[in-house]
Amino acid sequence: MKVPPEPAPGERGDAQLVVAVARCRQDALAEVYRRHGPAVFALARRVTGDPSAAEDVTQEVFLKLWNAPDRFDAARGSLRSFLLAQSHSRSVDLVRSRAARSRREENDARATANAAYDLEREVWDLAVADQVREAMATLPTEERSAIELAYYEGYTYREVAAILSQPEGTVKSRIRSGLRRMRGSLAESGVRDR
Repeated sequence: MKVPPEPAPGERGDAQLVVAVARCRQDALAEVYRRHGPAVFALARRVTGDPSAAEDVTQEVFLKLWNAPDRFDAARGSLRSFLLAQSHSRSVDLVRSRAARSRREENDARATANAAYDLEREVWDLAVADQVREAMATLPTEERSAIELAYYEGYTYREVAAILSQPEGTVKSRIRSGLRRMRGSLAESGVRDR
């Protein structure tokens, strides 16, 4: 008895494509992206106002579908509405996060500008900077590189992971571990928060 050939991805319905995605079929994910990627991107761009951020959101939405296709329930709605809901939610989170970061940066800048910066504080800051440089020099290369990219270069965890070609979780762990080592090293050197 012949088994009928499996239909090509373009001939499948969305629910069948998600089943194929669950079976790690990249061609199925590509077809889902072909059908729904432009709508997901357009919504993310409208919400964020930033094409680059919209690309990131779109990538996250489809990566989430790839990693957890079982989260889609055809009984609750169409795949397009599911993906658009994911896109909207992630885009709103991104906008809120940026707004909060911007407020924090403005508050920090205002506080710094209002603070009296005297000679004693300048000497203290120079001494601490030297101690921080020494503490950084003692870190393993992987931790030092991740910290330098994140804190000195201003990259996000995701960008650091891409630059270092490592998983984002690994980068976060290395940064936390490195900062913990530095805190201990600085405490041994007598550097404390003023």
